[in-house]
Amino acid sequence: MIVCMTKPAASQDAERPESLTIAVLTFRRPDDLDAVLPQLVEQARTTAPLGIASRVLVVDNDPEGSARDQVARLAADAGDVTVAYSHEAEPGIAAARNRALDDSGDSDLLVFIDDDERPSASWLVDLVQLMLAEGVAATVGPVISEYSITPDPWIVAGRFFDRRRLPTGTEVDVAATNNLLLDLRAIRALRLGFDRSLGTIGRSDTVFTRTIVQNGGRMLWCDEAVVTDVVPPHRLTRQWVVQRAFSSGNGWSLTSLLLTRHIGFGARLALRVRLTAKGVVRLAGGLARVALGTVARSLGQRARGVRTMARGAGMVTGAWGHRYQEYRRS
Repeated sequence: MIVCMTKPAASQDAERPESLTIAVLTFRRPDDLDAVLPQLVEQARTTAPLGIASRVLVVDNDPEGSARDQVARLAADAGDVTVAYSHEAEPGIAAARNRALDDSGDSDLLVFIDDDERPSASWLVDLVQLMLAEGVAATVGPVISEYSITPDPWIVAGRFFDRRRLPTGTEVDVAATNNLLLDLRAIRALRLGFDRSLGTIGRSDTVFTRTIVQNGGRMLWCDEAVVTDVVPPHRLTRQWVVQRAFSSGNGWSLTSLLLTRHIGFGARLALRVRLTAKGVVRLAGGLARVALGTVARSLGQRARGVRTMARGAGMVTGAWGHRYQEYRRS
């Protein structure tokens, strides 16, 4: 999957891009597709003044291909914008991401967005303009959460759905694919894809983007390119958010080990020990925060302490090979 390059995988010397694919991955979410596809069609039109022709690609990860007819209906109403349908029957988000890469055809650029997200008006143009100005391999924007129901105050106090915000132009070394623009010319030069072994675990985008940076590619933050994540009711439970924090820590350790799979046994053992130590520190710090919050009667301190403990526990288990199957299907 990973091929080391002798030169940085940046795009400063590449010709100006002329084509772009907007990829939205979906799995049995017809209501979300009905909501987001018309918005993505409008986004595709916004790049024309930049000399870039954009199209929309829906990657359906349902083995039964349940979104096919729905996409065909929506495509018929898209006017001058192409809306393409692609079916990836292999379960797992990594396989669906790879299908998006494979079916982007000759596009120069590829942007990922989730089907349960809604882009801001200038989302795509903001990502593209920063890439054009700086000649980087990728640009990434922020995701803010909007709750579908009133959440438990404990979840809000714990800031479980708060995500990072950075000044535009900040270099980052890791990103998710829920708001990520890629220069496919740089990605093809790396011969890089998403690790299918992480299909039901998640974090294949972590490995993917960290590999870009390890090979000399640059990723820049674009704080204006906002997408809104619509959080469904089943994710607004204490159990779900704590498991998600555990999964995040578990995935970080697993991907750190995957990225160093070619180093010697001793070096890998040392990495496992370092990851374990960092996880233990988080466990201890989280426990202390829970205790402090209990004494001070602070809901936020208690909730954030639990979140920190869960992430630390995930880091420890991941350091020694446990794989939490976040995207396992029953």
